Formats: sequence, structure tokens, C-alpha cells
Amino acid sequence: MTRHTTDPLKPARTRAVPSRTKPARAPVARKRPTRSLGIVSSSHLVSPRSRESSEFEFALIVAWNAFSRWCVRCMAAAGNVELTITDVLMLHHVNHRARNKKLADICFVLNYEDAHVVAYSLKKLVASKLVQTEKVGKEVFYSPSRKGEELVAQYREVREACLLNNLGSEMNTEIGQMAKLLRTLSGAYDQAARAATSL
Repeated sequence: MTRHTTDPLKPARTRAVPSRTKPARAPVARKRPTRSLGIVSSSHLVSPRSRESSEFEFALIVAWNAFSRWCVRCMAAAGNVELTITDVLMLHHVNHRARNKKLADICFVLNYEDAHVVAYSLKKLVASKLVQTEKVGKEVFYSPSRKGEELVAQYREVREACLLNNLGSEMNTEIGQMAKLLRTLSGAYDQAARAATSL
């Protein structure tokens, strides 16, 4: 009977043990936006068809937030620190052309979809005695009170001193053209919103 002995000169055979750990994946390199994307806040929305639309939307967001902040602080300087941007817009529009206005008309002109937001703001202005109401049949009409008119007049003085003096009259033509463009684009966005709702 022979015994099998291991030859000390030969390396012992070892079985390869499969590794249970998965090889580490190489990190995926994120594509850096190129400078050709323009000044935008959402580079993933930039379309090959139009970079300018994304630039416009970013400018619109920044401008709206700046405008909202300005309106609230201008109204605070005029003497009322409790009004939000919606309250300020409602107060100005109720004073517009000295005509009594219905809730539906206000929502239509200012392009507010949620009438409850406008109704709440008007209720707040009535409680502050800046706006008064008159019921004609089943309709409620809103008009400015004397206190509301005085506050709007003070707002105008602050606006003239702090804003319009810095803009300069030479910019009026460009501002007018921009206003026309914004009205045109608002129609395009409204149409796109209706199209998206129907999808």
C-alpha cells in the first residue's frame, strides 16, 4: 500500500475561491453644461430648437421675484407693512380708472386662475378698510376707500423716487417693446397650458 505524499518542492494546489464582492463600478462622469447653454437655471430644459426660451424663463423668474419684493417693500415704505404681493396688486387694480370691479373681472384682467386667492386678498383689503364693497343685485363690486386711495398715492411717490428716477426716460421705448413681447408670450404660455391639460 503506497502513500501519496506531497512533494515539498512543488507548490501546493489551492482552489480559487470566488470573490463575493462585486467589482467597484467606475463613477459615471456627469456631463458639464457647456457655455453655449446660455444663462439659465434649468440646463436640462434647454432645447436644441431654442436656447433663448430657457434664458427668457430664467430672466422671467428672477424678474418676477425682484418685482414682488419691490412691490411689498414699496408698499411698506408707503405706510403699510402687512400687504403681500397679491394684496398690493389687488389694491392697485381696484384703484384702476376709478371703476367698481367684480371678482370675475379682476381675475380675468390680471390672469388669475384661482379665484379663491383673489377673493381672500380682497377680503383682507376690506377688513383693513382699504377697499369697500357695494352689492348690486347678486353681484358684489369693489372700489377703493379714501384710505386706500391715499395709500396708493403714497406708493406712487415712493415709486417715482426710488424706481423711476433710476430707470431714466431713455429706457421707456425698450420697456414698452418688452411689455408687448411679454403680453404676446403670455398668450403662448396660456395656449400651451391648455394643450398640456388636454394630454
